[in-house]
Amino acid sequence: MANFAIMGFGTVGGGVAEVLRMNREAIEKRLGEPLCLKYILDVRDLSASPYADKVVGDFSVLENDPDLDVVVESIGGAKVALDFTRRALLAGKHVVTSNKELVATHGRELLAIAREKNVNYLFEASVGGGIPLLRPIFQCLAGNEIEEISGILNGTTNFILTRMFQEGVTFDAALREAQERGYAEQDPTADVEGLDAGRKICILADLAWGREVRPGDIEIQGIRSITPGDVEAAGKDGQVIKLVGRAVRNAGGSVSACVRPHLLSAEHPLAAANGVFNAVMVRGNAVGDVMFYGRGAGDLPTASAVMGDILDALDHRAKRRDLGWSEGADIRPFPHRLKAGTALPVLL
Repeated sequence: MANFAIMGFGTVGGGVAEVLRMNREAIEKRLGEPLCLKYILDVRDLSASPYADKVVGDFSVLENDPDLDVVVESIGGAKVALDFTRRALLAGKHVVTSNKELVATHGRELLAIAREKNVNYLFEASVGGGIPLLRPIFQCLAGNEIEEISGILNGTTNFILTRMFQEGVTFDAALREAQERGYAEQDPTADVEGLDAGRKICILADLAWGREVRPGDIEIQGIRSITPGDVEAAGKDGQVIKLVGRAVRNAGGSVSACVRPHLLSAEHPLAAANGVFNAVMVRGNAVGDVMFYGRGAGDLPTASAVMGDILDALDHRAKRRDLGWSEGADIRPFPHRLKAGTALPVLL
């Protein structure tokens, strides 16, 4: 029997428990042994939850249990989550996370600990939510030199821009609608200022080229400045505006990366991704362009990716997956081609 714990029983953590409940037979068939949710670490009162008998409030219970194989970190942020992740890895537990802030800012350190302790630190859900993305880049495209990654990496901003284009509403009105529908937080800063997408493009660049690209080292611009006039002008030219994260490997091995609104031709593959959907294009020198598309957030889609990482970690107990990256990359400014009369770059 394999045992795992969930730290933080919110949207993602609850979704992981639900995925196991829904698909236990198929999951355990793939794993080849029973899979037990042994603990839920949360400081809230969960006495009314059907999982109340699994709830503990002290992380050391997880840390000191020799029979606990995997810890799922769904606390969020980079404070308590960082401390507990470090301690779990040092205790010889595999750790799976959907926490893009933690991976983008501390992934190099945590992967080094995982390597030292011969355990897995996996984070498929941290970039594409339910979209299989990191594992295909790391595994299926391993025979390629990755040349460029570009994508719509944040469903909230994509929903807002879609509403602005399809309904002609203002940014503020579209944001209010996103909040009413639960697509945006009451404090939407991380989404609308591009910070969330910035963390994600850094993780993709880290994995693609094996060197750390930190969010603080790249250009990040959000969508607050997009006006109805910008939308109207783009539409007249047969274009749309999307918040795009881009990372390119330059000649000589340096990396250029950014997040900012881009103009796309209506025929561009990324232009078809609307609403809360995400889309990512990866260009390899052998395969050419490949595209990944789907829901980038939500409880069950994200939990689907987390569960995949749990099974992968358990499958690689004897020989861990080494996703580590080395020292920081040589970051160069992104060479934007701006459309005449605008401050918006064109994505070719």
